[in-house]
Amino acid sequence: MARGLNKVMIIGHLGRDPEMRFTASGKPVAAFNVATSRRWTDNEGENQEETEWFHVVAWGGLAELCKKRLNKGSQVYVEGRLQTRSWEGPEGKHYYRTELVAQEMIFLDAQEDTVEPLGNELASFSSDEDPAALL
Repeated sequence: MARGLNKVMIIGHLGRDPEMRFTASGKPVAAFNVATSRRWTDNEGENQEETEWFHVVAWGGLAELCKKRLNKGSQVYVEGRLQTRSWEGPEGKHYYRTELVAQEMIFLDAQEDTVEPLGNELASFSSDEDPAALL
């Protein structure tokens, strides 16, 4: 069987503070949105800008670090994989969401209000958690 690749790398800013939850088994999961922007000059010489939003999910120890270190406006590098999950709402309507499941992060903002060293700190985590646990 051919080998596949599902890898995403983004650098952007959080649109809001991370939301922390716990699975039924007590495992922490954090979710937040990251905006990435690109700029270019169009054929008429006009400057253009486009923003893309990514829904990011982090598990376990990485989720706890996100809740502790990140807030609205924080700049972060996120590396992980794309995953689409689906669920059925109360009215029987089906919903879908594609999210970036974080496996590694670099917190790009220095935080001076803590004793721990933070500048460009790397936090790595891998998880095979069930995405349905977010519901």
